[in-house]
Amino acid sequence: MQKKSFFVALFLSCALLFTGCSTENKSDKTVVFADAGWDSIQIHNAIAGYILEKGFDFTWSQVTGSTAITYQALIDGEIDVYMEVWTDNLAPYEDDVASGAFEEYGVNYDDNAQGYYVPRYVIEGDPARGIQALAPNLKTVADLKKYPHVFKDDENAGKGRIYGAIPGWEIDNILFKKYNHYGLDENFIYFRPGSEAALAGVLTSAYEKGEPIVGYYWEPTWLLAKYDFVLLEDEPYDEDTFQNGETEFPAVRVTIAARSDFDEDYPDAAAFLKKYKTDSALNSEMLLHMQDTGDDAIETSIWFLKQHTDLLDNWLTETQAQRVKTALESE
Repeated sequence: MQKKSFFVALFLSCALLFTGCSTENKSDKTVVFADAGWDSIQIHNAIAGYILEKGFDFTWSQVTGSTAITYQALIDGEIDVYMEVWTDNLAPYEDDVASGAFEEYGVNYDDNAQGYYVPRYVIEGDPARGIQALAPNLKTVADLKKYPHVFKDDENAGKGRIYGAIPGWEIDNILFKKYNHYGLDENFIYFRPGSEAALAGVLTSAYEKGEPIVGYYWEPTWLLAKYDFVLLEDEPYDEDTFQNGETEFPAVRVTIAARSDFDEDYPDAAAFLKKYKTDSALNSEMLLHMQDTGDDAIETSIWFLKQHTDLLDNWLTETQAQRVKTALESE
């Protein structure tokens, strides 16, 4: 059966206000989720937690920590479920699954993308906003070399500017190699924003002003759900040359994992989690709602489930789905 360390029990008693779940009079059916700190994993925790609470009579909570700390806690059995494991960011992941350190329940989503984006109006124009197409033949990363005059760097006459990733991110090294691989260093400046917020701010500001800009970003995000950006094409992904910046970025398998004996303790809950699946568009939708409304993860999860009750029919038995739907009607 499930065992929790004294440290986790103490941590939960002090730090679980976020979940909105009372620790008083709880049953022994409690699920602890990993909260690695970003919005989408918190929303998925809240969605799964709500379903387990209303459909299965569970209580739920989450332990907050870095990816490394929460991943180790999953292996140690101190965390029950990890709703959003970015497998490419965890070098030992495949070996740990193979060894039985924990169980992979399935893929949450694997249609995410990342790379260099430009506003669609740069390529196609936007008559409604009075914007003319400045680069109608721009299609690929390699094509950028023809358009430094479109993406001007105000501090370097005659040069264009490409916004790269955040200093210290591994992806920044690959992007800089890509910048050199395509010869963009000849007429572009590779500019590294100081933070994720700075990168989002410059892309948002340019879009709202109708200005041309090219920069790195990724999906799913609220920004790419709200604004119409186009991902520039690249050479097909090749494992041997990707790290050199010569191909497109592969989609990352974002999985759901659970401690190795969770399905023995709670087979019905495990069966639900093994059916849980979303996609990049759904994730962007929930992130945009959170951004635009200021709702927290729990409020966003309830809104999301009301918008997509059809997912409950895919994830749950008819009886379980009806229990959750009835609960949603009173929210």
